Order: sequence, then C-alpha cells, then structure tokens
Amino acid sequence: MGTIVKRVRKDGSFGYHAQVAVQRDGQLHRETKTFDRRPAAAAWIKKREAELAVPGAIARAKVDDPTLGAVIDRYIAESKRTLGRTKAQVLRSIKGFDLADKRCSQIGSAELVAFAQELSKGRQPQTVGNYMSHLGTIVALARPAWGYPLDPESMTAAQPVLKRLGLIAKSKQRDRRPTLDELDKLMTHFGEARRRRPSSNPMQAIIAFALFSTRRQEEITRILWTDLDVDGSRVLVRDMKNPGEKIGNDVWCELPPEALAVVLAMPRTDARIFPFNGDAISAAFTRTCAFLGIEDLHFHDLRHEGVTRLFEMGRTVPLAASVSGHRSWQSLQRYSHVRKVGDKWANWSWIAKITLKCRAKS
Repeated sequence: MGTIVKRVRKDGSFGYHAQVAVQRDGQLHRETKTFDRRPAAAAWIKKREAELAVPGAIARAKVDDPTLGAVIDRYIAESKRTLGRTKAQVLRSIKGFDLADKRCSQIGSAELVAFAQELSKGRQPQTVGNYMSHLGTIVALARPAWGYPLDPESMTAAQPVLKRLGLIAKSKQRDRRPTLDELDKLMTHFGEARRRRPSSNPMQAIIAFALFSTRRQEEITRILWTDLDVDGSRVLVRDMKNPGEKIGNDVWCELPPEALAVVLAMPRTDARIFPFNGDAISAAFTRTCAFLGIEDLHFHDLRHEGVTRLFEMGRTVPLAASVSGHRSWQSLQRYSHVRKVGDKWANWSWIAKITLKCRAKS
C-alpha cells in the first residue's frame, strides 16, 4: 500500500514523500521517492506497485539498482578528471529526460534508441550523436566500476541502429574561411571599440594570434608566460583537445613569426598571456559579425584558416602539424587538396598596428 506525506522544505516549498511497501513470501520491501507535486507522487506509487507485482521483481529490487540519473551523479562526483564544459552540460541535460528516472536494469538498447529518437526532435543528428557519446561513457562504466545492472552491450547494440535510422551522424566539417575584407572590417571595429573603452578585451590581438597560431579559443586563454619558449619560437599548449584525451595532453606547438610578434607585444599583467574569458571572446566575435553583416563566420574558423594558410604556403603535413598540434596526421588529410598558392596574409598591415598598440599600453 502506498502513502504520500507532505513535508515542508528548508526553503519553504513543499515536497511530497511517496512510499511503497510490498510484502510477499515473508519479505517486506520499501521504496521512497520525493516529488514536487502530489499527482506525480501518486503516479509513481501506482507505477512501482504494478512493477513490483511481477514475479521476481522484489528479489531484483534488492540488488543495488539506482536510476540512471543517480549513476550520472556518481560519475561526476567520483571522476578525477575535470569534465569538459560540453560534457558536463550534456550530462546535466540528460538528467532532465525520462530515461534518467529509469533504473539501470530497465535500460536496454531499445530504451537507448527511444531516447535518441526523443533527442532528435529539434536537434541535428550531430548533436544527438554527441549526447549518445557522452551517455556511452556512463553505460560503459556502470557495471564494471560499481556493479550496477546496466548492460554495456546495450549501447554497442544501439549504435548501428541509430546510424541506420539517421538519428546520429558525425559533425560536419566547416570550410568557411574569412576574407581579407571581412577581417579588415572586424579589426577596424574592434580597434574603435578599444579606443572608446580601453578596458575591453584586445580583440585585435586575440584574433591575429588565433589566426596565425591556429590555437583554439580555450587554449589561447590558458597559455602562461612560463609556457612560452621565445628562443624556440614555440609554446606549450596545455590540455589540448584530443579524441579520448584532454586533461594532461600538453603539446609543444611552433609559433609562426606573426603569432610570436603578437605575444611579445602583450603586456605582462598576469600569469597568463591572454588573461581573458573565452566565452566573452566568442560572444564579442559573434555579436560583431552580426553587427557588420558578416554571415556564418565563427571564431573557430580562424583556426581552419590558419591551418589552410600553412598548406597554401607549401608546408607538408608534418610541418603543419608542428604548428596546429594535430597528433594524428590523418586529421590533416582534409587539407591534402590545398594547392601551394602563396601566403595571402603576407605583409598584413594589422600585425604592425597591433604590436605597436600593445606595446604602447604595456
């Protein structure tokens, strides 16, 4: 027989404490769960009583069989690796779906496929694939790490189904490249903004460094002065993004002359060379592109432009990788079609302007 008890929380709100008690074959089994609304508590009692009426259900319930949401919480709490921002956000989002309320023993390949179908409403296959990839980490760990009855083979069985149904797909490679005219407009705008508000981020220097160093947004804001090797014209990029590994993946990357010139002109006011917020940099870039009418240009496109430039200058795959930091040369095969046409950024006037301005403010 189920019961519901209304309780006042510390913040003054009410919680409805639902309890199910079932006795069979001399065994008493109890389960409790708290809800924000009484109807939800009543629905849960009805559902659990029906589930526990199935022969053998009580014996199975005695096994440690938490909900998927609880497993996600444990993974986040016990992981010694710092979760990336995207992964943490995805796992929090998954907890808001009905799948997170299911117990491990209730989740199989069919439930995972149904979850992907639910995700696909309003989301691209690439996004759904990202969700399923991060969820796959939880599914793979639950049984071997904690003994929970979540079958790791369920995700293995679900993956080919998801691909055949078109629910998941690999991320599309972007080929958008900024033009000289577009960057000239951006540099002019950010120069005026910096003149009006000197405390604003030096977006001109950040954009130029991103372009010539091929560094990602988050990598730029992590680089320390102690990570700079001026004589070797290189920089230590810490925790570089890499499939399957990020934390501790520190890589020395060559700095082309233009990138090194920008760095040496930056004032030493902090342990970091670019002591700014990555989200603020991205937001400023996106907002300004919209204001100037520059369509479909992302900050990350500067990295693609920088790598393409290296191949247009005649660099081989190994030499380009020494700048970009790609561990797998296969990742650079997308640039194999690029012809040697020279450096379109040669004698770009903004490098001299940026370094002069930075030195003036240091």
